[in-house]
Amino acid sequence: MVRPVSLALLLLACAAPQALAQETIRARQNLEYRLITPQPVETAGKIEVIDFFWYGCPACNALQPALEAWIKRKPADVVVRRIPAIFRESWVPHVRIYYTLERLGELDRLHQRVYFSYHVEELALSKPEVAELWATRNGIDRQKWLDAYNSPEVAARIQQARDLTTAYDVRGTPTLVVNGRYLTAWDMADQTPVVLVAILEDLVRLSRQKPSGG
Repeated sequence: MVRPVSLALLLLACAAPQALAQETIRARQNLEYRLITPQPVETAGKIEVIDFFWYGCPACNALQPALEAWIKRKPADVVVRRIPAIFRESWVPHVRIYYTLERLGELDRLHQRVYFSYHVEELALSKPEVAELWATRNGIDRQKWLDAYNSPEVAARIQQARDLTTAYDVRGTPTLVVNGRYLTAWDMADQTPVVLVAILEDLVRLSRQKPSGG
């Protein structure tokens, strides 16, 4: 008969290799990810994932199903932020749409709809009048949309997005940053959504192993 203490040790010994395998980091620095200058995280005690995107980006659109599925099943210690990247002035109208939706509390409902409207319905959402019509067709009061769209608060958020694109050394979209330290991007991940999400999961595990971002 195995004594209780011995049985506990035996079970631990059997479980240890499996746990170790689950925490194995396969993503390679400077190949599938790179380090950036450490940036602050908004939620203390959580592992922060930032999705840097552009609504007009075909790769961002392709990533959405896999990324959204991961967000729904992400670990409890992970929080997700989205930041629209800005590399040129032609991207600003899409960034304005994002922050207008944020100001109106409509992001959860309509974030994915913007992708669909741009890439499938081929709406010219960079044009303010088209964005306004799109908003009303999606149940947003016209005056509320215009007030938020042209507000100084949204203008300030656009400038912040511009600054954060530079601070995080984002060079293209989509880019994912984990815990303000580990960056992976579409062109570092064989250009497939499944691979990029797998690397993201690796970087979350790496953040647990090195919470200081080392």
